[in-house]
Amino acid sequence: MEPILVATAVGKRFPGVVALSEVDLALAAGEVHALVGENGAGKSTLIKVLTGVYQPDAGELRYRGEPVSFGSPMAAQQAGIATVYQEVNLVPPRSVASNLFLGREPRRFGLLDFRAMNARARELLASYGVHVDVTRPLRTLGMGVQQMVAVARAAATSARVVILDEPTSSLEPREVDTLFGIIGRLRADGVAVLYVSHRLDELYRICDRVTVLRDGQVVHSGPMADLPRLRLVATMLGRDLEEVRREGATKFEGEHTAADRPVLTATGLTSKHWLDGVEVTVRPGEIVGLGGLLGAGRSETAMAIAGALPLDSGDVYVAGTRLRTGSVAVAMRAGVVMLPEDRKADGILPDLSVRENIVLAALPRLSRTGLVSRKRQDAVVDTFMKRLRIKASSPDQRVGDLSGGNQQKVLLARLLCTRPKVLLLDEPTRGIDVGAKAEVQALVDELAAEGLGVVLISSEFDEVVEGSDAIVVLREGRVVTTLRGADVNEAALLSALAEAT
Repeated sequence: MEPILVATAVGKRFPGVVALSEVDLALAAGEVHALVGENGAGKSTLIKVLTGVYQPDAGELRYRGEPVSFGSPMAAQQAGIATVYQEVNLVPPRSVASNLFLGREPRRFGLLDFRAMNARARELLASYGVHVDVTRPLRTLGMGVQQMVAVARAAATSARVVILDEPTSSLEPREVDTLFGIIGRLRADGVAVLYVSHRLDELYRICDRVTVLRDGQVVHSGPMADLPRLRLVATMLGRDLEEVRREGATKFEGEHTAADRPVLTATGLTSKHWLDGVEVTVRPGEIVGLGGLLGAGRSETAMAIAGALPLDSGDVYVAGTRLRTGSVAVAMRAGVVMLPEDRKADGILPDLSVRENIVLAALPRLSRTGLVSRKRQDAVVDTFMKRLRIKASSPDQRVGDLSGGNQQKVLLARLLCTRPKVLLLDEPTRGIDVGAKAEVQALVDELAAEGLGVVLISSEFDEVVEGSDAIVVLREGRVVTTLRGADVNEAALLSALAEAT
């Protein structure tokens, strides 16, 4: 297989940070190449260098045998390099069809031919196993379908290189199979695919070669089959193989204690088209998972509890006190906070610093007579940067320049510094690497042990099962059953979903 895109000794620096140093990467036509590493290892920076978002400070890029320097993402795309980011980078208000053919719309007599565009969009998506109304605005579809639209768009642009950044983070298992079918077709057509994912099963299932980054440097590159899983994790973390093997064999076997009086009680949550009589109870120190397939009402249940989804009926009680639903501010003052699924759209403020993002929600608590002490801010920020191991050059670094996993940690720190009673986590490990994922899961256990009530949503069934004391199983906005005790296992969850279906 001939290299189609080659990076040689690429370097990139930011103020106070060496993001990439002497990085080599070669993508061959017809191969799927995994790019892995912890959050902050340099994966996102390398992708941005390859696609013209950043200009390298050192090294060279060669595309199809010729030296290149892409001045913008558009220049890279026009050359044949398509990228699908973890946070879908399309135009939500426009239709599905418009997003698929953005910038290359079919025309007739100089005017947009909407009939032809819609017909082509339906045909294209159907060929990938996606059946939706292509005239609907993209924003009205779930994150999983939006992701599939983005992948289909990239595959349909006659690209010679396709970069997929955490493409399955919002997909259901059947959608993952569809995506892998698309990748197989790209491979057969001689397209080079750069595949970024923290899910090891996927890497070994679909990838031919792997490059591992750590602290901005390549620490391994070679065939995927030659790198056993434990050695891959050890290489990513920069730790001894035997140490990783010992930790992998150790499983948390304790149980969260649960007081008798619930810290959260939600009853009869009903919202037209979304929820129908949902009930959730969480006690201090308890982690309650919301199980279900995409569109089952998991995120909507959390949003209703957090005051972000208006209800037609239903009540929410925190520590026995009834809340006025439909108000995020009321919920936050009562101690209910939510980590949203889409951190880019609903969470971080990318142009503000790490410090500003963390203390934003805690300003009322930190202020005295309307003034906020910088010393008190620094104390809070320092505490949570250390506790969550946030990798940044300083608290003043722009959040938008951090890796996705560190952005997630900053958002979690913002919520925790409000001293909540109930923490709603919607896909808390989405897009987070193996090491950071374990850290977040351990932190959630620690918070529950301190008496916090936690509601956990994850598309990964094993994560819900391993992290929850009880699981409320949802389908089409209704509670199917609640699993507790010995019934909290993957077989019981899958059985409940199968029976509901």
